[in-house]
Amino acid sequence: MKLTSAISKHNYNSLLWHAGFLAFAINFIDVDTVIPAMMADAGGSAMHIGILTAIMLGGSSFTQLIFAPFISNFEFKKKFLLTGINARILALLLLGVILFYSSRIEGDYEIVLIFLLITIFSVGGAFANISFTDILGKSLLESSRKPFFSIRLVVNGIILFSSAFLARHVLNSESFPVNYSVMFFIGFIALAIASLGFWNIKEVVPSKMQIKGPRQFFQLIRIELKENKKLIYFLGFVNTMGISSTLLPFMILYAKENFDANEISTGNLLLFKVIGGVLTGLLLFLISRKFKYRRLLYLNTLLALSAPLLMLLMPSVSTLYMVFFLGGIVFASYSITMNGVLLEVSGTTNRALYTGITGAGNILPAIFPLLGGLIIQHFGFLPFLLLFMIVILFSTYFIYRLHCSK
Repeated sequence: MKLTSAISKHNYNSLLWHAGFLAFAINFIDVDTVIPAMMADAGGSAMHIGILTAIMLGGSSFTQLIFAPFISNFEFKKKFLLTGINARILALLLLGVILFYSSRIEGDYEIVLIFLLITIFSVGGAFANISFTDILGKSLLESSRKPFFSIRLVVNGIILFSSAFLARHVLNSESFPVNYSVMFFIGFIALAIASLGFWNIKEVVPSKMQIKGPRQFFQLIRIELKENKKLIYFLGFVNTMGISSTLLPFMILYAKENFDANEISTGNLLLFKVIGGVLTGLLLFLISRKFKYRRLLYLNTLLALSAPLLMLLMPSVSTLYMVFFLGGIVFASYSITMNGVLLEVSGTTNRALYTGITGAGNILPAIFPLLGGLIIQHFGFLPFLLLFMIVILFSTYFIYRLHCSK
């Protein structure tokens, strides 16, 4: 069965439904702000936040390398998408329950359970993402992809901006752990509703790459790396620019250690990040037919460098809010360019394989938060911020070699 314009439009609307309710859920389960702040309020150290960030932003993506060989053997992947999203929904529900009854949990069991459920949540996302990338590529006509990514950012932005005020109210109106428990309950409900969009997708185009086992999978990786030079540079870019998402969680800890607690509001930091993302989505939507991924990649690198530089030169509460504003811009633009460039680098039959290979590109993003936690714990924030900027700077070389044409 072929992908017709009618089916493409149906899937377009289903994917936007998911994007809208996912955007609502994101503010209540934000991995850069809400979850690190929860860990800090629960008594977590720099190392705890480093491990948590590694699981959420790096380690979960690295597991795609394990899942991809299995999923690639199937022509239709919707059932794997639903399995992954349902695991995330269950993890959010259990997080809310555990935090609500945390006063009855003795010792360090609370932190251990948080780590366990965040791992399930993150790995479930990695499992779902392989199928999602494949389904996304074959569910929309090529002419609809860039407009979809752009309008998705606008829809996300409007809902993110609106729900950010509710999230801020929940965080500020209740004390720990009730505020975070309510946040996760709301996130659970919103993500469950968002999953209905995935249930409604019509997956009509088969895409299968027969992989017999891990040995053949790694042979395929070597072949793809040899035949597709762009893939090498894409992995280099993911390995360097991919650490940009690790900055904000440590800035939460920096704020709690260096500024008056009465001047810092997790809800306000989240709001500034959302505003940055919303404005970026709106701008990219308005110029969706004109902008080039290459230029956006360079601009994103510049902004990722400026955030820690501002904090080093002008450490203050006002600067902290500006850093989160820039972080929102970087996150939004990185998301849209990653999806677009991956679709450009890969083909129809090997898209799930390439998503798994991209997981290998998350080696440094998986390690960097752990290294960052150790550096901050023993040497302070200055060496961490300097190392962060050096790694980000290296991404410009890989952007240059990618030669993105779209």
